[in-house]
Amino acid sequence: MAEDDFMIGLSRDEALVFSDWLHRMMGTADFDELVDRDRAVWSPLYRISGALETSLVEVFRPDYPVRLQEARQRLLDALGEVGRPTGA
Repeated sequence: MAEDDFMIGLSRDEALVFSDWLHRMMGTADFDELVDRDRAVWSPLYRISGALETSLVEVFRPDYPVRLQEARQRLLDALGEVGRPTGA
C-alpha cells in the first residue's frame, strides 16, 4: 500500500449491506443528483463499489437474500436505538 493510500475496514455484514445499498442507490435520480453536487465523490464511490463487487461472493449464492436480511438484522440489533425515527 502506498504511503498516501487510505484503508477502511468493514465487517462482512457491513460490506454486504453497504454493497446492496450502493447497488440499489447508484443510478437513481435522487442519489445521482446528490453526488453530482460534488462530482469528485464519484471516484471513491466507484472504487468502493468495485471493491465490494469483486470481494463479496455471497451476491452470487442462491441464498443471497437470506444472507443479506440476516446481516441487516445483525447490524440493526447492534445499532440499538441509533438512527431509529423518534415518535412524534
